[in-house]
Amino acid sequence: MKTKSIRISTGSVVDFKNQVDFCVGTGRMGLALQKEYQEQLKYVQNAIGFKHIRGHGLFTDDMAIYHNYEDENGNLIDEYNFTYLDLVIDSYVEMGIPPFLELGFMPKHMASGDQTIFYWKGNVTPPKEYIRWNKMIQATLKHFVERYGEEEVLTWPIEVWNEPNLPGFWKDADMEEYFKLFKETFYAIKEVNPKFRVGGPAICGVDDVRWMQCFMEFCSKEKIPLDFVTRHHYTTEFPDHTGHYGYQELSDPDDGFAVLQKSRDIIDSFPEYKGLEMHITEFNTSYIPNNPLHDTNQNAAYIAYLLSKMGDMNESYSYWTFGDIFEEFGVPYTPFHGGFGMVANGSIPKPTFWSFKFFKDLKRGGDEVCVARDRNIVVVKTSDDKYKGVIWNDSRVRNGEALKIDVELPGQGGEYTIVTKLVDEDTCNPLKLWADMGEPHSLSSEQKELLIESAKPLVCSKVVEGDGAKGTVSMSFEVQEHGVMYFEVQKRVFEGDRGYDYKRTMQK
Repeated sequence: MKTKSIRISTGSVVDFKNQVDFCVGTGRMGLALQKEYQEQLKYVQNAIGFKHIRGHGLFTDDMAIYHNYEDENGNLIDEYNFTYLDLVIDSYVEMGIPPFLELGFMPKHMASGDQTIFYWKGNVTPPKEYIRWNKMIQATLKHFVERYGEEEVLTWPIEVWNEPNLPGFWKDADMEEYFKLFKETFYAIKEVNPKFRVGGPAICGVDDVRWMQCFMEFCSKEKIPLDFVTRHHYTTEFPDHTGHYGYQELSDPDDGFAVLQKSRDIIDSFPEYKGLEMHITEFNTSYIPNNPLHDTNQNAAYIAYLLSKMGDMNESYSYWTFGDIFEEFGVPYTPFHGGFGMVANGSIPKPTFWSFKFFKDLKRGGDEVCVARDRNIVVVKTSDDKYKGVIWNDSRVRNGEALKIDVELPGQGGEYTIVTKLVDEDTCNPLKLWADMGEPHSLSSEQKELLIESAKPLVCSKVVEGDGAKGTVSMSFEVQEHGVMYFEVQKRVFEGDRGYDYKRTMQK
């Protein structure tokens, strides 16, 4: 068993920027028209409460925004249809999760080519005429302002395209053409309102150093007043494909942090951009939507470690994705299929959902101060002297080793109540139950209900005595491999009722 001790002194303050709730990812925008999608998003939003949602497909043909026709003189006239867009964005705004807008992909009748990506055929070629692309962007933003108000819409960050450093997402991964798209789009947006916040290049980890360096050099040379920079972050090796699935080994998370730091350093090497916000607009372990790792407790513990550190160099980090209504490779066959989502279809929370819930609970009051943080634990203190923490025991390769952490907090004499919520392979593991059921493809209502019951943390409590002489209160927590635990500690205030004796009751 691994053991460690954490001693927290009165007045301790530790750097910890917890942006767990800034943004979350989604499948393409058109999926938001589905009932199950809305139910999953409502479930996640009620439990965690994200500030923004980001996904692909704003301008793909299933959203039907762009159309054109020839007038009587043979002139090509653009027209826009916002019917579906209104339905989607209305639902987001009503749930308190407005978009982090990703501008893409290319409408078929505007595209310069026919190269597409994914099951739903998002066109990834540049526009035939940039003036038509620019006018569509401007018309869409003006429509948003008219419908939702300028004050609201100006808070929506705008990102130009997605992963242009990959030839699958941007024809030939043509850097020069992407830079043209970025510049044209940036200034088209600023013409609508210079207060819109615009960024890019939304690159992933392929040739990312060169792309980030060249992008910043381009923006510097062109004197583009960037509002923020974006990139993506995934932490697995290449997949081994079997049937419908891909299996990948986890990479060293600290190597991943070094990659992010390199991007941070490149940005800061330009005096005019030093300290500029960097947003991770996608992150997860695996970058494919059919890796069973996503559904595991191992994923939850690994992600917990990422959440503890990603704010060190990034303004925000958006998990890809909130739910499993997602169709990059087609419609999945089973409720557990290694999808990106925090929740499986049927709104069954996966273990990773609880990592996000626990980190959100650390900042739920808004007045918390971090008092301890290391490789396996984060602890915050509230203004009313409550302590809250998250512990995780992650491993890349199973070793069976438990983790025991002894924690000493500032305290006084008297009783303290400790409440824990535990998610591990024994206590909260719907994937195992589903496998034991025989991996049914279509869940009955009874099966779904049982899986939801199995997907809840184990809640426990105990009372410990503070040491008045030392001014401390001590406790120990044990977390099994791939486990994540949330805990709260506060002075016990006993009220009781005349004649009620809990200890006497429990002795019978």
